[in-house]
Amino acid sequence: MENAIQESRVEMNTRNSFKRFKNWKFITAGILIVIALICAAMSFYQTTHFNPKVKINGIEVGGLTAERALEKLETTVLSNVVYVGEQQIIDGKDTQLGFAENDLPEVKKLLKSQWTFFPKFGTKEYSLTPSKQDSYRSVSLKEELEQKLVSMNQNLKAPTDAQVKLEQGEIVVTKGISGEQYDIEGLLKNYQSQKFSSEIHLKPALLQPLTEESTTILNEKKKLEALLQHTVEYKVQHKVHSLKGSDFIKNASVTKDMNVTIDPSDLKNKIAEINKSQSTLGKNFTFKTHSGSDISVKGEGYGWALDVEKETALVQAAFEIGEKSISASNIHGNGWSNEGYGYETTTNNGIGDTYAEVSIAEQRIWIYKNGQLVLTTNVVTGKHSTGEDTSKGVWYILFKRTPYTLKGSAVGKADYSVEVDYWAPFTNSGQGFHDAGWRTNWNSNAYLTQGSGGCVNVSPSVMKAVYDNLNVYDPVVVY
Repeated sequence: MENAIQESRVEMNTRNSFKRFKNWKFITAGILIVIALICAAMSFYQTTHFNPKVKINGIEVGGLTAERALEKLETTVLSNVVYVGEQQIIDGKDTQLGFAENDLPEVKKLLKSQWTFFPKFGTKEYSLTPSKQDSYRSVSLKEELEQKLVSMNQNLKAPTDAQVKLEQGEIVVTKGISGEQYDIEGLLKNYQSQKFSSEIHLKPALLQPLTEESTTILNEKKKLEALLQHTVEYKVQHKVHSLKGSDFIKNASVTKDMNVTIDPSDLKNKIAEINKSQSTLGKNFTFKTHSGSDISVKGEGYGWALDVEKETALVQAAFEIGEKSISASNIHGNGWSNEGYGYETTTNNGIGDTYAEVSIAEQRIWIYKNGQLVLTTNVVTGKHSTGEDTSKGVWYILFKRTPYTLKGSAVGKADYSVEVDYWAPFTNSGQGFHDAGWRTNWNSNAYLTQGSGGCVNVSPSVMKAVYDNLNVYDPVVVY
């Protein structure tokens, strides 16, 4: 009996378990169907709506379809109020972003690109260029902003850059000092990055001074250090003067394009010193006469000097550009056009070995070529009794003409005009060598009362030889 009852209970439990299994199977299938429907709905939603925290050009479009997003973009108004920090500096006119119906394909592309099966809640920013952009913001408002910043800066303290200078021979570096002026270029870049925000908030950015540790300042310092060590070999005639920067440059600075600017005061003093020691203009020449006597004769038409101003500029430029050697090139004197003669001549105390010698006392001339006497003859010089003496000094042959018409005047005589076969002047006032066929008195004392109007009269019989042995620019020593 008990066995029968137990068997009945087992059978009943088996039937109940089977029944429960069938019920669970139906429940699971239902759950899966529901999940599938939810996923399908979610997938559809995700493909047709932007994720929650998506922005296009700064405009919230999260949860919107492409069409609704475009509608929001089309209707968004930009206030175009510009702030620098907390300060409002421009209240611009309202504009729209410029989106239109034909921008829908681009919005849909963004929608597709941001698709994820499950919604993403991270912020996502997209930038989209409208098809109908208004130039007000990119042109007019930008220009107004720049003008406003320039105007504001005029009333603000500018920063002071660190500077490197050579002062009294010492390199001095001053510190940079901060200012209050805005960095207009930086602010404009910030402005351009905010193309689509309604209000434009610019982070205050000030102009920064160059500091003493900046690459620019360090390079300028190196430039001045090199300047002090630089040496220019300055050649004047046959002498070379070594000019070291530290000796003659006491004050200098470096420009923004890394060029050196020098105060030339000390250089000018050195050039003037060199000029004084070597030039011959207006100085006395030591001259050895045909008889071997040493005399002193002042340079008149003949002689040279450095143009100190121009030569200083030449040497200054050499230092500034790093040139190592230069030769003097700005020479002046008492020539017709203020040109100087004798610069290339260093022998015979600056007169050289080719010259004409005129002795008033002996009434005679000697012509030397390369140190050799080639001609000597008696002459008649300027009339002494009337003060028309031939001018003493060191001159040079200005030019040569054959034939020539002499025109001028003499003491007690009217203006004259006379033909000569040969003419070689040596003073700017018109004295020179010429033949005098009209002269009958060739005595050694004729010049005292019957001399010329200042010229050196030469006998026609030897004048051609004299003329042929004189060269333009040859020195003429009259004593």
